[in-house]
Amino acid sequence: MNAADAPIPSTRPYLIRALHEWCADNGFSPYIAVHVDASVQVPAEFVKNGEIVLNVSMDATSGLRLGNEFIEFKARFGGVARDIIVPVTHVIAIYARENGQGMAFPAPAPVAAVPVSAPRTPPEPSRPPLQAVPSDAGDEPPPEPPNGTGRPGGRPQLKRVK
Repeated sequence: MNAADAPIPSTRPYLIRALHEWCADNGFSPYIAVHVDASVQVPAEFVKNGEIVLNVSMDATSGLRLGNEFIEFKARFGGVARDIIVPVTHVIAIYARENGQGMAFPAPAPVAAVPVSAPRTPPEPSRPPLQAVPSDAGDEPPPEPPNGTGRPGGRPQLKRVK
């Protein structure tokens, strides 16, 4: 197998790091929107409609690592530090909270069905849908969207254009 036959690595982790750096350089707060499934380690009580929005600024995280496969850090939710692990493939957007500028990515492909021989875990009890953004500001709620979109920071909807 030569280099021409090797699969091309994803640009997603590089673009995420570049936009994170752009936000930091310009005094913006980088937020990521994440598609949540069993491979994502986030507080389930803050997941809404299968997604969570996370503040990944250096001020809101501890030990932030923007790797090629995973984004890992510690963040406070309701005053409690939690370990967060997000596969890069599950990041569906990164944007500046203050102005909504950023980039959207395709959602991850659905996971194949679990083989019958694999042990199954019972579904988690349903919880009320909540969405929160971790911050080092303690227990204050996320900012109210000024544009009535119901999205944190009033960010505009990102639309993929081909």
